[in-house]
Formats: sequence, structure tokens, C-alpha cells
Amino acid sequence: MTTAPAHLDMPLTWEDISLHAQSLALKLADKGPDNGKWTGVIAVTTGGLVPACIVTRHLNIKNIQTFCVSSYDDQTQRKARIIRQPTDCGDGSGWLVVDDLSDKGTTLRLIREHLPNAHYATIYAKPAGEDAVDTYIMSVSQDTWLHFPWEENEKSYKAPGSVSAA
Repeated sequence: MTTAPAHLDMPLTWEDISLHAQSLALKLADKGPDNGKWTGVIAVTTGGLVPACIVTRHLNIKNIQTFCVSSYDDQTQRKARIIRQPTDCGDGSGWLVVDDLSDKGTTLRLIREHLPNAHYATIYAKPAGEDAVDTYIMSVSQDTWLHFPWEENEKSYKAPGSVSAA
């Protein structure tokens, strides 16, 4: 009898991320509160850095901040903790917060406590985290584990097409 896996693995390539982040930028274009423009972008570290870079390039945004939150140890999610937050973004009005994924929404909800009026955008969202994000490109099932290309050195990373030992 074969046991179903506890989760589904979805390896993502740099090309996937680029395409999906560009799609996010297109969805956000001309949606900023200042005649369609955003005050700036706040990248959620570390997963939001690459998507934020692509979004800022496509939207021609030069004002970039980071909000550093730690909430995972490899594949284990734990209580989110703020490492560093921007100090000059007020309540978030006019700012676009970008992350790679809203899994359970824990990280974005924590940031929203500090920046309640920012607009929250991710490339991917899972059902338990969809309510924490304002704009996203792709919904994935809660049991899907996304493997981002910048995670190659993590224990959980499996290269596309790799075979695990039984």
C-alpha cells in the first residue's frame, strides 16, 4: 500500500519567479494611491527581495525599504519575530509591501500591525494566507511546499527531477 505524501513539492525556477513577479507588477501598475504611483516598496526579507526587485524595476520605483521578519527554520514555521523594520514609512500609506508567499499570513499580519495602510502583494498565496494579502498572482493548495530557486542550500531543497532515496 502506497502512502500519499504529507505535502506536494513544487520546485520553481528563476524563470518562473521572473514571469510571475512581472505579472504581479503588471497587476499593480497604475494602482498606487498617488495618481497611480506608489511611494515606495517594502521588501519582506528574505523571500520578498527577489520579487520586490523585479516589481520595482517594472514599476520604476526607486524608494525601496526592507522589513526583516524571521518565521521559518527550513520547513518549520514558528512564531514570527521582527529583526528590523523601516522607520520612515508612517502607517504604510502609499507603500507597497512585497513578499514571495502568503502561507498562513503570519508574517504579513505582523507587518500589518505596524503598517496598517500599506498595500500587501505576493506572488503566491495559500488559502490560509489569502486574507492577509491584497494582491497576488497565483493560489496554491495549503499542502504544497514551494521550493524557491534561492533556497538551494536549504535542507529541504530538491532540484527538479531529483530522485530521493527510499
